[in-house]
Amino acid sequence: MAWLMLVVAGLLEVAWALGLKASAGFTRPLPSLLTLLAMVASFYLLAQAMKVLSVGTAYAIWVGIGAVGTVLLGILIYGDSASPLRLLSLVLILAGLVGLKVAA
Repeated sequence: MAWLMLVVAGLLEVAWALGLKASAGFTRPLPSLLTLLAMVASFYLLAQAMKVLSVGTAYAIWVGIGAVGTVLLGILIYGDSASPLRLLSLVLILAGLVGLKVAA
């Protein structure tokens, strides 16, 4: 159950990261509110997962899911660069996340 909470927390991190852009510096009320709710839920689920999982593994997985998801959606939604080096870097992050899960 802790791993599921951690994955959902990571996905919510992607949501709030993208929400920061959508909120336009917290000047748009609805995107700002949704961003803050996603932040609170993400941190809560991360904290719950850390009751069972090691802090280093949980935090690294949470950040990794957030980073990879945000970069991929930035490419798809906002037209961010999809250069070969950026994509290779994402593959390396994913490899690290898998390594952490296997080693846990």
